[in-house]
Amino acid sequence: MIKSAVRFVIRHSCFVILFVVIVGLVSCKKASLTNAHIDPNGPVEVVVPAHGAYTGAFMDFGDEEDDVTLEMIEDFETMVGKHQAIIASSSYWGEQDFPTANLNVEWRHGSLPLVFWSPWDKPYTQNRGPDKFNLNDIIAGKWDDYIDKWADAARAFGHPMIVAFGVEMNGDWFPWSGTYYGADNWDDDRDNWKGPENFRTAYRHVVDRVRARGASNIKWMFHANNYSYPLDTWNFTPAYYPGADYVDWFGLSVYGQQFKDEPWANVPSLVDWPYQEMCGLDPNKPIMIAEWATGEFPHSGPKGEWIKQGLDLFRTRYPRIKAAVYWHERWQNVDQSYSNLRVNSSVESLNAYREGVANPDWLGNLILRALPSAK
Repeated sequence: MIKSAVRFVIRHSCFVILFVVIVGLVSCKKASLTNAHIDPNGPVEVVVPAHGAYTGAFMDFGDEEDDVTLEMIEDFETMVGKHQAIIASSSYWGEQDFPTANLNVEWRHGSLPLVFWSPWDKPYTQNRGPDKFNLNDIIAGKWDDYIDKWADAARAFGHPMIVAFGVEMNGDWFPWSGTYYGADNWDDDRDNWKGPENFRTAYRHVVDRVRARGASNIKWMFHANNYSYPLDTWNFTPAYYPGADYVDWFGLSVYGQQFKDEPWANVPSLVDWPYQEMCGLDPNKPIMIAEWATGEFPHSGPKGEWIKQGLDLFRTRYPRIKAAVYWHERWQNVDQSYSNLRVNSSVESLNAYREGVANPDWLGNLILRALPSAK
């Protein structure tokens, strides 16, 4: 997501839950799978819903976005009144491990893990150039051992998961952005822009190696920011697309106002054009709003109305959207102001979220399909 360069350095550490008491509150602590007769621990896959869309969230899982606990998940679900079909967390390359424990917590809870697998080294600060996990070294095979070990652990995990490699590559805040790899330099031999080409090549290299290790339980997401920065032709999302064979889901980050000096924007202005851009890449692949949120800035606009609009329009205006993952986080900025994107930043915001996801078109439980057992 787009944040200040110090967003991983200065962060408010308290997790504040606003409990709303409602008569007849439904318990959300245990999922009831749509196909209850299917063993979720057997060979299964998660079905893209033909009608409706999955609801999910990232729940402020710490500085590395990987401090996943069952308590935080259950507290969030109790607060919003709905089980979460998808739970998002990160796996930074600087940690050099596979998040088995996190994924087990999520899957055993009845949720599909969404993992942002970012080729990023410590300190995890934005707006700086490539580090030791740079795309050129990935392409050259320097990190193949790590990729293979990660893939082996993913295969051993064995359950469905979605992996987004190198998220928001069309923004200049992450070190895998095409901005740092030739940007708008034209490659006559390949007939394309060099910056995005390096990303595509690295993406394919990673996916090929993971698949070669037998991690067939992974579905791959091509995850872009809704608008490109810089907003130049060479940096548009299609330039980064690695091809249909390497992508199962399209993902979009859609953020409203995050800082007090930013303008307020409604949901259609943030989604209409990027949605059409994604749809133009492939006629059939499902789209996930992989991150969405806005801050609480009452003098700019009503957050509750923004959330309501998002939850209404994602399921009615954009038929290809099959999941939306809310980014429930708060952090402190260098000027001591707060960017509070959490759903409970105000009573109005929480009520809007609760009422929105209560619509039966927002699916809190996964639809599973049994797969043939391996011989």
